[in-house]
Amino acid sequence: MKLTQQDMARLFDIDPRTLRNWRKDKPYLYATIMKGFAFDEIVEAQKESYEKAKELKEKFEAKKSN
Repeated sequence: MKLTQQDMARLFDIDPRTLRNWRKDKPYLYATIMKGFAFDEIVEAQKESYEKAKELKEKFEAKKSN
């Protein structure tokens, strides 16, 4: 799930304009925040991948034992 800048601003309880200002005036802070959101997205994608792999393994093992 990709967050909009408005969603991100809501999470920080700030105005979306503040986030845009950080992008322009404080690029290191903005980049750090964006990396954090990207990391969260990667972790979530890996969780989903793990759950799918776990389901496949369980299906395979169930067929194997029959």
